[in-house]
Amino acid sequence: MKHKTRRLASLSLALALLASALAACGGAPGGPSPKPVPVTSADPSDTSLYTQPKEGDGVYEVPAMRLAEFHENLSEGTDDARIDISAVRQGYVAVAATSAARLKFQVRCEAATYNYDIPGDGTPSVFPLQSGNGSYTFRIMENVSGTSYAEMYATTIDVTLENEFVPFLVNNNYVNYTPDSRCIRTVQELSLGASDSVMVVARVYDFICKNITYDKQKAATVAAGYVPDPDQTLADGRGICFDYAALAAAMLRAMGIPTKMVFGNVEPNGLYHAWNMFYTEETGWVTVGFPVREDEWNRIDLTFSANGADREFIGDGSNYTDLYYY
Repeated sequence: MKHKTRRLASLSLALALLASALAACGGAPGGPSPKPVPVTSADPSDTSLYTQPKEGDGVYEVPAMRLAEFHENLSEGTDDARIDISAVRQGYVAVAATSAARLKFQVRCEAATYNYDIPGDGTPSVFPLQSGNGSYTFRIMENVSGTSYAEMYATTIDVTLENEFVPFLVNNNYVNYTPDSRCIRTVQELSLGASDSVMVVARVYDFICKNITYDKQKAATVAAGYVPDPDQTLADGRGICFDYAALAAAMLRAMGIPTKMVFGNVEPNGLYHAWNMFYTEETGWVTVGFPVREDEWNRIDLTFSANGADREFIGDGSNYTDLYYY
């Protein structure tokens, strides 16, 4: 019973830190930047800000980092279009193609279809199998005129994932990092002394919301097809909601915490927005939405899957419409 009490106390503290941190986050592309909200903690790297594990408490053990790669020797296709399905159980597919024309890669599983831009110089790309188990069709397509594309190579395979979390534990084109990335070194430092994964999440969001400001100019000028670089976001110290969500996903996945980057609409104004969902044993899946309008949102909207969280920070999730996961 004492162990359970300590875990709940840690959960309550971490959620409170998470809530105060998220109140300072940036908003959606094209939306006004929220008013700054003071964060109660100082430097997140100062571990004195957090409850330290006591004797008998656990210390979060970071699982081995999962990293995606393109296995050229295991790929199939033509000389100009290769698809690597050797790691589908691990939650991803890899692709490489060469063409002077614009290229698309399509991932289709039953009713869900994702279309991605891929480079034409043979550089490999990695994409998640976010639809779970099922029959997947993968297509490399080449632009022939206007919006018309011709198929270069396609394959269909029945996928059974290792578990439901693996697509959201690995790096890909949208959540891009390596073991040497600055954002990964940063989260490793932030996680020192954390008693559990919930505390890791709280520290990550606290750090991001204190150190990354919303970039209204970028939101107004960002081009279609933009893909974030988490390390560049750290270096710039600013970004749009896509940058916030990609950075958070990279840092948490590297710590073995399943994290989705979600795109969808947020009411009441139907804003197209990016946010995260993360999973821990203590909380289940949690939806975290960054504030997006200064005149309408003055608190955090979190949807928790566990008991014990302060109702002040719980939303029913009805204003979120999930469209895409990465």
